[in-house]
Amino acid sequence: MLSALRTAGAVGTRRLASTQAIASNSEAPKGIATTGTPFLNPSSKAEYALARLDDVLNLAQRGSIWPLTFGLACCAVEMMHFAAPRYDMDRYGVVFRASPRQADLIFVAGTVTNKMAPALRRIYDQMPEAKWVISMGSCANGGGYYHYAYSVLRGCDRVIPVDIYVPGCPPTAEALLYGVLQLQKKIKRKREAQLWYRR
Repeated sequence: MLSALRTAGAVGTRRLASTQAIASNSEAPKGIATTGTPFLNPSSKAEYALARLDDVLNLAQRGSIWPLTFGLACCAVEMMHFAAPRYDMDRYGVVFRASPRQADLIFVAGTVTNKMAPALRRIYDQMPEAKWVISMGSCANGGGYYHYAYSVLRGCDRVIPVDIYVPGCPPTAEALLYGVLQLQKKIKRKREAQLWYRR
């Protein structure tokens, strides 16, 4: 028993030493970040402060994504499944909103027809800034099964900019969850405060 504890202690000491060696290097090995931020090499104190401000803002934004439901077809059922207790989107800070004025994400789930396209654009324009779009399913991504129909828009990205495409017909709730996690990674890399002068 005592020898097993000594072996475990030696392994822990080796891990700690290797972690300290990585942290002491100015450049981390590929795939290992020294901090949780994408802004590793600021050139001044002001840039460092803005990078930390970006970190805080991005943390708040990715932890409280409020999507607007725009369910148009069968993909909306999987979106509801994603909201149900089995996948529990609330644990990621994703809470459905009924008004575009309160939402910062829109799930486009289903076939977008030519008649629905102006309404989709109007709803997108009503959302406050720092807004994102997840296109869910083959029909929303590129027309899907109805691609050659005269009344179907061949992808919602012809009307609004899309951040994340979730493939499938219909995509599973796990795929939508993965899309939300990818969006959170994208939000984490934003540089709003650092690039304020480019607006």
